Amino acid sequence: MAQLIQPLDTDDPLGPLPQEFAAIMRPELPSLIKEIGVEVTRAYPEYARLLDGPNGQAIRVGVEQSLSSFVDLVAEPTSSTALRDDMCRRFGRFEAYEGRSMDTLQGAYRLGARVALRRAKKVGQSYHLSPTLMLSFADALFAYVDELESLSREGFLEVQSQSGEHSEALRRRLLHLILAGRPSPGSAIAELCEQVAWPLPKEVTLIAVRAPAELDRLRADRDLLVDLSAPQPHLLIPGPMTDARRSMLEQALPGTRAAIGLTVPAALACESIRWARRVLELVDSGVIDDAPLIRCEDHLTTLWLLSDPALLDQLAQRELAAVAGISTTRRERLVETLRIWLDTRGTAAQMGALLDVHPQTVRYRMRSLETIFGDQLVDPESRFATEAVLRALRLRSRATGTSP
Repeated sequence: MAQLIQPLDTDDPLGPLPQEFAAIMRPELPSLIKEIGVEVTRAYPEYARLLDGPNGQAIRVGVEQSLSSFVDLVAEPTSSTALRDDMCRRFGRFEAYEGRSMDTLQGAYRLGARVALRRAKKVGQSYHLSPTLMLSFADALFAYVDELESLSREGFLEVQSQSGEHSEALRRRLLHLILAGRPSPGSAIAELCEQVAWPLPKEVTLIAVRAPAELDRLRADRDLLVDLSAPQPHLLIPGPMTDARRSMLEQALPGTRAAIGLTVPAALACESIRWARRVLELVDSGVIDDAPLIRCEDHLTTLWLLSDPALLDQLAQRELAAVAGISTTRRERLVETLRIWLDTRGTAAQMGALLDVHPQTVRYRMRSLETIFGDQLVDPESRFATEAVLRALRLRSRATGTSP
């Protein structure tokens, strides 16, 4: 042994450990492993419970593998580390499965390194090893621990990535089931809610988002259900659209146009998203003014009046049949005068100002309308239908740029 130790007493510059140093370290491993186990379980009680559980033996083997591999690399730098690498990644995956951060495992690694360094100092004194060699040992040991941490982090991030992707897929599936409406089995929704830890709210608010869209996850509330990869991107907000939720959306969807549906019972979520998407269509056609966030609540009458274009055409044909045979120019003037009268019930002077004509012209037109329409303007139901048609045609004309 004296012949072995002699070259280790030199004061060479810091560098790789001499291969012969492995022969000094190896006999220390069994007791060192036990000492590290005591220290780690004392500092981290959760590991004590794990060592007493069904995975205890596998954990012990992993610790032994990590320490033995260090000695093997000192003895032969080209030694394979495949088993050690796999074990470290398993440790990282296990931490992720247990719901812990990497902090605990990193702390255990570094505590083990301090225990090993403490033992090395005692051994160094026994063998009269040089301070330079001990510094080399400390440097190599902590570099090795950094490598173990890096490998474990790979396993940890692998599980986190898979878990995140799987959770997002389940949340998208849940969103799709909720939007499917009543035919979806309640048990399937309840099961998914449980899997993703998302309590099904009584009311929901759907948001239609214009594609392409990106969500700033750091600014978005965690309880949102989101599918921005769909051809018509959308997301669900549990409960009503509060000022706080609106502010959150403005920050989480920067530069994105979206329509906020009505707050409805969860079973009617499909209606909320349908109305929101219709608002975006009306924005595209010019009926509704564009804005970053548009509330359906502000355009309910427009949504109702333009909900069925074909039916509107039929209703307009019936309600305006009395002026169908009149020349286009005169018909447009009479219809516009009738619309102003139905909107305002104003005097001839007030209506003249709105129409930019003389009050006497208004009186003449009104007499003509009374003659043409007769009881249609007297009967409340007929008058309401006519007014609704004229309002709808007026809205639609904003899109086409033509007269109603």
